[in-house]
Amino acid sequence: MVRSVPNPFRLAILWIGLALAKLGLIEAERARRTTELAWPRIVTGLARMSKNAVDVAMVGVGVGSAAIAGVGFASPFWGLAFAFGGGVAGGTIALVSQRYGAEAFDQLGQAVRSSVLLVLVVTLPITATFWFVPTELISLLSSHPESIELGATYLQIVGLGVPFAGLNLIGSRVFVGMDDAWTPMVVRAGGAVANIVLNAVLIFGLGMDVAGAALGTVLANVVVSATFAAGLVAGRLPGVGEFPVRVDPFGSYVHEPTIRDLATIGIPVLGSKLVWTVAEFPLLAIVDVFGQDTVSAYVIARRIWGLLNTPGWGFGLAASSLVGQELGTGDEIRAEQYGTEIVRFATAVYAVGAVIVFAFAEPIVLLFTDDPAELAVGTAVALVQVACLAVVLKGVSTGTAGALKASGDTRWPFYGQFLGMFGLAIPLTYLGAVGLEIPSWTVPVLEVATPAVSLPAIGLLGLYLAFLAETAAPAAINYYRFHTGRWKAISRGYRPESATSDD
Repeated sequence: MVRSVPNPFRLAILWIGLALAKLGLIEAERARRTTELAWPRIVTGLARMSKNAVDVAMVGVGVGSAAIAGVGFASPFWGLAFAFGGGVAGGTIALVSQRYGAEAFDQLGQAVRSSVLLVLVVTLPITATFWFVPTELISLLSSHPESIELGATYLQIVGLGVPFAGLNLIGSRVFVGMDDAWTPMVVRAGGAVANIVLNAVLIFGLGMDVAGAALGTVLANVVVSATFAAGLVAGRLPGVGEFPVRVDPFGSYVHEPTIRDLATIGIPVLGSKLVWTVAEFPLLAIVDVFGQDTVSAYVIARRIWGLLNTPGWGFGLAASSLVGQELGTGDEIRAEQYGTEIVRFATAVYAVGAVIVFAFAEPIVLLFTDDPAELAVGTAVALVQVACLAVVLKGVSTGTAGALKASGDTRWPFYGQFLGMFGLAIPLTYLGAVGLEIPSWTVPVLEVATPAVSLPAIGLLGLYLAFLAETAAPAAINYYRFHTGRWKAISRGYRPESATSDD
């Protein structure tokens, strides 16, 4: 179910796609269909990432630099909800899109119910951990008492929303897999707007500071989860319309073949998402060495990076849905054409956004504080501008990753993300903060000793290089795997004719 509406944002993306079509880089009709699926998801991403940025701006204005750092230290823990939920959802969209494309609607409900079960199993223990030991967790990343206290308060409360955040990812992927990106945009963007309003009331109206920011996030996620559940069960939502499929909530949840497929596809997706989330912990701990002001600047840059990265939300899922639907019908040639052209389209959209933010980096950074003297503005501006350069490569990595996920070939995006973060970004950040000491060691076979190497700290240059490295590696690896075509053969094991259902 796709709504074509005269939305300026949709028209801007479509204009870029049609300009590429005139250059012969993509096919015009595929540009239109990709736009219809991608733009609502990009708007959703902008709303949600704007919410995250507003959270940081509100606590920065209301409390100060220490609150920005505290929320920043809590963010990778909160990100576990999206890593685990996104891992399950990666399997969800692959199964749903292929079944929808093959009109195997009787198998679709089972995929949804089993996804709900899995996401609750993996997220509820996370909530319990955040509730009972928040201070100990934040203390792993920072030695600044005020930042630890504020971060622990935020983490303990926001942890209650972890299962709901995971369920929201499942609900969103179900609709996108059914060729409907409009409904999740309306629901999740509405939730993000409600979150901003709730935060303003709780932070400034009731004086709850970081606790208010956390509680607003939890309440908004509960509302979004309830809306998705009601719509899928009823087969419709007021103001949105009828859905092509209804999900019976009383059907089986434990269905071994479906759970096995979800796990097989989802575990590498989880690995890819977990790589970034886990990498944030040592990254923030290393950045803490630079001092609290640099931490605050880094957190601000990451929030703006999140906004810049929202085209990937739309184009990655459009690739998963459209490539998956073509694979579901057995048309591997059209599936590859969609994947190739979506990569080109996504990269162009990323480039346009990056140019705009690069030009206005300083006034954007100043929105995060009412006291510029308290914040390392110059550092934040430089980090934002480097992020603008690096983020363009996300068009390649997210577009190809979306196509690979649609086929069930999800290991290579994990490899790329792992290399980018742990092989390059973290060492470069460490080189910036501390330097590197590589002792002499002997090569056993040759019995030759290597010389010891001492590299001095290179300062903020290490952070700049880390931003570039974390996008370059997955872009190169994902594109290589997509270019080999092996993913088309892998998809044959997940197509509807090979599945069974009790639905």
